Amino acid sequence: MWPRADKPESRQAAVIDVGSNSVRLVIYRLDGRAIWTVFNEKALAGLGQDLPATGRLSPEGVQVALTALRRFRALLDGWKAEDVTTAATAAVREAADGPAFLKRVRETTGLEIRVLTGEEEARYAALGVLAGQPDAEGVVGDLGGSSLELVQLNGVGPADGVTLPLGPFALGAPRPLDMDRTRRVVDAALAPVANRFTSAHFHAVGGAWRNLALLHMQLADYPLRIAHQYEIGRSDAIDLARFVARQSKSSLERIEGLSRKRFETLPYSAIVLDQVIERLGVERVVISAYGLREGMLFEGLDPEVRRRDPLIEGCEALTASRGISQELGGALEAWLGPAFETLTPLFGARDGTLIAAACRLADLGARLHPDHRADIAFDQVLRAPIAGMNHPERAFLASVAFSRHSAAPTTPEAGAIGRVLSAERRQRARALGAAIRLGCDVSGRNAHLLEKSAITFQGDRLMLRAARGWEDMLLGEQTAKRAQTLASSLKLKLELG
Repeated sequence: MWPRADKPESRQAAVIDVGSNSVRLVIYRLDGRAIWTVFNEKALAGLGQDLPATGRLSPEGVQVALTALRRFRALLDGWKAEDVTTAATAAVREAADGPAFLKRVRETTGLEIRVLTGEEEARYAALGVLAGQPDAEGVVGDLGGSSLELVQLNGVGPADGVTLPLGPFALGAPRPLDMDRTRRVVDAALAPVANRFTSAHFHAVGGAWRNLALLHMQLADYPLRIAHQYEIGRSDAIDLARFVARQSKSSLERIEGLSRKRFETLPYSAIVLDQVIERLGVERVVISAYGLREGMLFEGLDPEVRRRDPLIEGCEALTASRGISQELGGALEAWLGPAFETLTPLFGARDGTLIAAACRLADLGARLHPDHRADIAFDQVLRAPIAGMNHPERAFLASVAFSRHSAAPTTPEAGAIGRVLSAERRQRARALGAAIRLGCDVSGRNAHLLEKSAITFQGDRLMLRAARGWEDMLLGEQTAKRAQTLASSLKLKLELG
């Protein structure tokens, strides 16, 4: 996969999302398959708050939404129309005055807002999950203010979806929660579709469920506070949902880390999650920070770009943003990958992808102070908004990035890494980081010079060879030192030649 000459240029794209609870503008940077958020602003208008009682949009919400949309239009002044995507969801779709609201938006801002059907909402939510986790399987559930969209992932893409009136506003929020009644309503709505969407894996999309995940992290003292691809087992998820459902607004206000704007709706969202788990036979809840907006962008990418791996593309883009050659990562993968493929896989079929991604991060610290490169590179990778990796993989790549620049036996935040990564995986990260460091030093970060040497693991030996006539130029004192570090990390004997 090295080199690739057809990499598309980076560009910016904006999505305006008029939801039942919030009106949001997100500006993204698209680097091939990598999707980065560069600006994110929302107004919690609550457009769908009055819909169950009146069949119309909230008058106060309409004013908040119009003000926000006027600002968004100003922020996007000068943008080409094709770079701005718009969407309105359940509240605008179902409200009797939805068309009148869209007309006011058009007259006030010039924006043409596309109204999505429930099936389209479900499909875009599923595409968003796949944009953030290409190997996702199971069922996607996107909970908005007025509706819940469910869609099955069939191994190729999203299958047909369904929209259900199970958002907090549709269930009665912001009124105080009647737990028994709400549970019956949710169960009755899920019952007819339960067999169709039964799955062990449930991908939860939406701000309410992300807040539940952040609360679970806090209660579990989980060290890596990143919502995307955070996983919660069945029993823990049920306990969490029932705990939140029992809390009053005043009780929720005392819990640090929860969004204050969600105190009145979060118990409703918790009951929906509880019933989804029970009715669909869910064994594991996986949080996705990607959803409808990212799904719409993902659909617009070239099919060849969509097939690329977002983790590799994201790591490449993270380094390329510093103006450093993109050839080195692919060359390192070709140089050390075959040797590491002979080792026992520690991430199953994902080992090759993680090696490729780690190699793309080789020069992440090139412009950092040498005394602090290792620590800063570690922190950047651990918390980078890169899709396509779960939490253990994220911790692994951060540990590799640290060992790329340091021979220290432990990384920063060692306790946190120890909770996420096994000792065997930590050791492999040290070895891969040492191998990348060796490759960079052998070649002086000249991608083409790597072709003059080869590294292999044979039995109890690590063998580093230089092409005939290149021995004295490639196998000097510095190289021997780096090679010995790698050999020691794998408990191998070093053989140079």
